[in-house]
Amino acid sequence: MARRRVGARKSRRFLTVGICAAVVAAGAVVTPQAFAGTTGGSAASAQGGSFFERLRARFGQNGGNAGGGNAGGNAGGGQNGAGCSDVELVFARGTGEPQGLGILGRPLEQALADELPNQSVGSFAVVYAAASNQQSAGPGATNMTQHLQQVAQSCPETQFVIGGYSQGATVTDIAIGIRGVGTQGQAIPANLRDRVAAVVVFGNPLGIRRQTIARAAPEFADRAVEFCATGDPVCGGGNNFAAHLSYARNGDVQDGAEFAAAQIGG
Repeated sequence: MARRRVGARKSRRFLTVGICAAVVAAGAVVTPQAFAGTTGGSAASAQGGSFFERLRARFGQNGGNAGGGNAGGNAGGGQNGAGCSDVELVFARGTGEPQGLGILGRPLEQALADELPNQSVGSFAVVYAAASNQQSAGPGATNMTQHLQQVAQSCPETQFVIGGYSQGATVTDIAIGIRGVGTQGQAIPANLRDRVAAVVVFGNPLGIRRQTIARAAPEFADRAVEFCATGDPVCGGGNNFAAHLSYARNGDVQDGAEFAAAQIGG
């Protein structure tokens, strides 16, 4: 599956995403139901079953941890206080996935830990409904922001990697202060934004508005990367919903981990 990635990074160029015509309203996030029947003969497009069941059928994964967070991490690091990790991934899953890091957050955490063998890497799964009506992105952003505030106070040396998939990317957009992309939510306050080392999103519906994080939130331009698979209707104006389900296997997760690790430094 061909893919492209957009965003900004020093000495790198990322392609911008296009506009998706099949949206319900301007700025709205595309629901899985809007693309029923567009995935051809893949296992994920079988009639019947929830969106997550189709994801699971395609990737053979269980979609993430059952709880709101994960205490995982490397053996390294540990100079940041009891219970604190050097780096924490805060990730918002996609629409229809059960609570947890989801099909992209879990491998991203592992890949990030592999890229930072001398630092401890933990994670937190944003607690939000990930509802198909897309009204949960704002509350998800509030949960992401409040978690960062709590950890930042207790763990003054922890650096954060934040991100999300599909509606979870919208959660991230709202958290970094991009307005008009979903329901209202609390943004990360200015005094904590320097603690966000990297932003990594997949299938970001911001592309529907012909926007990227680099344009809409220039403060994060050099530390944000967006992945949009060719043909993905949610972020790139395509008509193949299977492309929106391809990120777990097309190499973008590894590329996202490498990007984030480079911002943090080993």
